[in-house]
Amino acid sequence: MSIDVEKINNYINSFAKLINEQEAKKYNGDLKVGVDLGTANIVLSVIDEEGNPVAGASYPASVVKDGLVVDYVGAVKIVKELKNRVEDLLDTTLTHAATAVPPGTIGGNMKAISNVVEAAELEVTNVIDEPTAAATVLGVTDGAVVDVGGGTTGISILKNGEVIYTADEPTGGTHMSLVVAGHYKVSFAEGDALKMDPARQDEVFSIIKPVVEKMASIVKRHTRDFDVDKIYVVGGASCFDEFEDVFFKEIGIETIKPAHPLLITPLGIALNSLK
Repeated sequence: MSIDVEKINNYINSFAKLINEQEAKKYNGDLKVGVDLGTANIVLSVIDEEGNPVAGASYPASVVKDGLVVDYVGAVKIVKELKNRVEDLLDTTLTHAATAVPPGTIGGNMKAISNVVEAAELEVTNVIDEPTAAATVLGVTDGAVVDVGGGTTGISILKNGEVIYTADEPTGGTHMSLVVAGHYKVSFAEGDALKMDPARQDEVFSIIKPVVEKMASIVKRHTRDFDVDKIYVVGGASCFDEFEDVFFKEIGIETIKPAHPLLITPLGIALNSLK
């Protein structure tokens, strides 16, 4: 089943607008909250009972590395700040939230992510893997969802609405920044800033293209034993205009990247909040 890309893009764009303009929409009924602890950004998303975005906030952060919480205190502080900011916009108190982890994450790391959210005074209602959260937003029932984050790239393969395979590989936006920093002989922070400069996107992409090709080869390896006819790419590190073109060329499978790929997983986490 093909997804309605225009409808999905409008949905995601409405959420991005709320974040960028620091606004909130009127709502009825109970709210659902998602907390996405990403390697490069932490995003808090709020939707209403019908799944419509009503508010959100994001903050650039490096408190999580390769899916692991490396600065617990810093992570809690940021989530609390985002929670307070959104509560002021909505004039209400948020009490529950879902969160997410890379595919296949078990044990202590899942607990650490949950502890961060609960320390920010949000009861955790669900923990879902990141690509599956994204699939909820996209309405994908068949195909592969690839979540390209800062530290890792997660892959979920779906068949008839069920996740039949997941994988997580240690490659992402951090590796792109390292390549940029090495090319220009600057610090990692400077390389990271260059990578995110829209005015230099074409120049930078030519430098990090081999990293994207490597990502594509990894996805190809994980999908080759499955009947996958479409790949859906999300995650902040996939924001480059030519990203999906490289995937298609390397894998030979139609690759779709919706608008604002950074915000898709956070919305999906909120949609999977159980309370």
